Amino acid sequence: MKKFVVAAVAALAPLWACSQIVIGQTAGFSGPVAAGVKETTDGARLWIDSVNAKGGVNGQKIELVSLDDKFEPPLAAANAKVLIEEKNVLAMFLNRGTPHTEAILPLLEAHGVALVAPSTGAMLLHQPVKKTIFNVRSTYQREAEKAVSHLHTLGISRIVVVHADDSFGLDGLEGANKGFAKAGIQPVAVIKADRGKPDYSKIIPPITSKDAQAVLWIASGNAVADGVKALRAAKSAAQVVTLSNNASAGFVKSLGSAGHGVIVTQVFPSVRSYAYGFVKDAAALAKEKNLELSPQMLEGFVAAKVLVEGLRRAGPNPTRAKVVAALESIRKFDLGGLELNFGPEDHTGLDFADLSIIGADGKFKR
Repeated sequence: MKKFVVAAVAALAPLWACSQIVIGQTAGFSGPVAAGVKETTDGARLWIDSVNAKGGVNGQKIELVSLDDKFEPPLAAANAKVLIEEKNVLAMFLNRGTPHTEAILPLLEAHGVALVAPSTGAMLLHQPVKKTIFNVRSTYQREAEKAVSHLHTLGISRIVVVHADDSFGLDGLEGANKGFAKAGIQPVAVIKADRGKPDYSKIIPPITSKDAQAVLWIASGNAVADGVKALRAAKSAAQVVTLSNNASAGFVKSLGSAGHGVIVTQVFPSVRSYAYGFVKDAAALAKEKNLELSPQMLEGFVAAKVLVEGLRRAGPNPTRAKVVAALESIRKFDLGGLELNFGPEDHTGLDFADLSIIGADGKFKR
């Protein structure tokens, strides 16, 4: 009997070695934010592939199932429904967009599924605390406030805010208003822009007529890039500042020659800050895959480190509830120079914000 049990265990061992932890992702792999989404996902896969190559988490490999929502909130909700109810994913991971996260939140809450590292800094995901949302980056409001403060310290007071007419844009606007209040100034204009198809013929004239010194442009990817080009075509030299959702090499490429001098807020240290252990590790793994590390790849890399830590703490037989509890138990987790903390009353994770500027060589400079 004993020999039979040993033989049976030996026969099953290869199956255990191949078992999977299935994680779901819905994001705009096509559409206006495709370049950034690809970079964050590439960054996440650097760590996931590295962990899988060493045997995975508690003996199980991680499988990331990614669906394209074309950056459309209704499709994000539909994808999440498939992943949660049909694919039976253990957790959701690294989705993109504020209204998109709002669209999938009811599914997360109904099924008790954790969403780790939504690629958005929306305040509504931080306060009040959402039981299933685990953020791994600071808020857009903090970024926008810092951007206005920075401009004011440079002696710039004539600032226009252009924002997407959605929950993301309004969230960023609220942060900018905090910055204006602290600086004791008012924006010379606040302009709403359609999220999908901004009309630059209506956006640019108010900027030039107000003789703006700077424009804080709160929108996504191509909308900002095309806006900067339209602004320069109108002969405006106004300083343009945008948020970290555009901190990708793809965004810089889409700007072309108009990119030099554009300021982009950042929620992680520079990709050349090797004093941070996680930056050095990410750069080494990227080099092995012939990839050049970008800020958004770094965001994905850190997100994956947090996901893996949560899965590790959930144990060898993880459930959705165990993953949520495991993530909430993370305290003083050293990512490699940055410390991340969660708890029942705090799912923010990190609170780092900085500024960068696009150099003549198309690289982000600090």
